[in-house]
Amino acid sequence: MFAQICAWNNLLLAHARASRGKRRQPNVAAFERRLEDNLLALQAELLTKTYTPGSYASFYIHEPKRRLISAAPFRDRVIHHALCNLIEPVFERSFIFDSYANRVGKGTHRALDRCQQFARRYRYALQCDIRQFFPAIDHALLAETLACKLPDPRVQWLCARIMASGVGVLSQAYEMVYFPGDDLFAASRPRGLPIGNLTSQFWANCFLNPFDHFVKRELRCPAYLRYVDDFMLFADDKAALWEWRAALTERLARFRLTIHPGAHPRPVAEGLPFLGFIIYPDRRRLKRRNGVHFRRKLRDVLAGYAAGRLSLEAVTASVQGWVNHVRYGNTIGLRKAVLAGRRITGRQHGV
Repeated sequence: MFAQICAWNNLLLAHARASRGKRRQPNVAAFERRLEDNLLALQAELLTKTYTPGSYASFYIHEPKRRLISAAPFRDRVIHHALCNLIEPVFERSFIFDSYANRVGKGTHRALDRCQQFARRYRYALQCDIRQFFPAIDHALLAETLACKLPDPRVQWLCARIMASGVGVLSQAYEMVYFPGDDLFAASRPRGLPIGNLTSQFWANCFLNPFDHFVKRELRCPAYLRYVDDFMLFADDKAALWEWRAALTERLARFRLTIHPGAHPRPVAEGLPFLGFIIYPDRRRLKRRNGVHFRRKLRDVLAGYAAGRLSLEAVTASVQGWVNHVRYGNTIGLRKAVLAGRRITGRQHGV
């Protein structure tokens, strides 16, 4: 597999995927200016095992909560794509049907559809999310999971290099949690995956895949879905959900993960907050804070357009992106209210 990762055609494909929609960015343009030389240099570093990831550019976002995003240099993102091109098909075959994040043919809107299907069939839901999930992912445990399907030691070396590159980035984002059997040295265990990496998003699915199978095969929960670290179990018996919650907590401890303590079974008729919406058996509502956030963003976008900092195309793309997302809920009234009176008069070409 490592030879396939380093192959010229795979590196070309990796560059094409890493640069999609970003070719105007200075770092991408600089890489493309000497594309063949840069790809040959990456290939040589991989083959001689001298590849060393660069430094991350980190920043915080607040959508919907404060998160640290760490972006790798573009040359490293090419390597991430080259690796994932080969390892994704290997793991994809083992994923359960109802895992929806970062998978072709899945995604946010299909996860919302599935959640509502289960809400129509069952009376109660247990909704959980994992505390500080990406900062808490243990490198030793992740390496064991990857090695089960990636026996090539050179592929394991590359995965370890990419994992290690993010340790210092997330050291301040993790609040130490001790598990039974830990000593003081447990605090120094390498952990954490930068949220901005393609590999991080994919490895999150790999890391929790054994947990998914535990829920389906050992707990025998017929209605379960997961999107990254948010997951739901449905049942008609609230007592069964309480029992499953205890089993989930115990099993996640093996992964050195914990769920937020407030998770408890609740009637689906009350509405389930999931992926920016409130899901009811018969309707979906957008979360209020998401609507408030877009009103503020739209105000800033229009101000940027009026001042000449943003083009009409940028304004249109921002509005269309929001509308294309919220139309998956019962939001026609909200869309009319938010966009009412927002007609834009172009300054050029008589638009």
